[in-house]
Amino acid sequence: MKVVIQTDGLSKYYGKGNEIKAVDELDLEVYEGETFGLLGPNGAGKTTAIRLLNCIIKPTRGTATVNGYDILEKGNEVKRATGMLAESPGLYDKLSGYEFLEFMGALYDVPGAILPERADELLKLFGLNDRRDHLIEGYSSGMKQKLLIAAALINDPQILFLDEPTSSLDPRAAHMVKELIQELADTAGKTIFMCSHLLPVVEELCDRIGIINNGRLIAVGTVEEIIAQSGKGTLEEAFIALTGGLVNGELLAWREQVAQP
Repeated sequence: MKVVIQTDGLSKYYGKGNEIKAVDELDLEVYEGETFGLLGPNGAGKTTAIRLLNCIIKPTRGTATVNGYDILEKGNEVKRATGMLAESPGLYDKLSGYEFLEFMGALYDVPGAILPERADELLKLFGLNDRRDHLIEGYSSGMKQKLLIAAALINDPQILFLDEPTSSLDPRAAHMVKELIQELADTAGKTIFMCSHLLPVVEELCDRIGIINNGRLIAVGTVEEIIAQSGKGTLEEAFIALTGGLVNGELLAWREQVAQP
């Protein structure tokens, strides 16, 4: 299988003494056409990893290649080959849906001769064509998320990065977005790198997963392989065990404190 994302000791440290290790010695391979999920607690380093791989921030040490391009030397080529849905994306509420896609296409240097047609196709694909000329401020959360995924596809990227794609969505909208991700993988043949702290979403959509904790990659494989590695019965149990487990009594500690005279 062709490797399209490969990291080599990729690290991002913060603080005067580099004591905050957001991503620490990440060694990872992602294959062409697969949906890979990076799973971890809040603050584990998932978003930092995506930002590094999309050349938004520079690593402290190590490097990576994305679609064959070194992130340190070929940043522009990396960005042309990828699309990204950020965890907290910005939307220009006073633009219409079509205007927003047109704007994003211009940022990605999509040729003007094909940009209008591609924007039209994406609006139709995501069921937004009837609202194409409406201001984004009037869109529902689900519609905004669909528009953002459409924007991530405007340059027809080979690799799509999705950071918490179902974040802040109600169950109906989250289900819709999961179906869209599945369709992109199965029908369009995209390589998808998805970050989430929601185990059911990752388990449902991903061919393989990696678990990151405190900046370190601690497990990689299929769901079945990771469950077997942990010796547990479910992904939830495996995740808890691999990321440090629960401290005995921590869930009821507040009751004990209140009960003390």
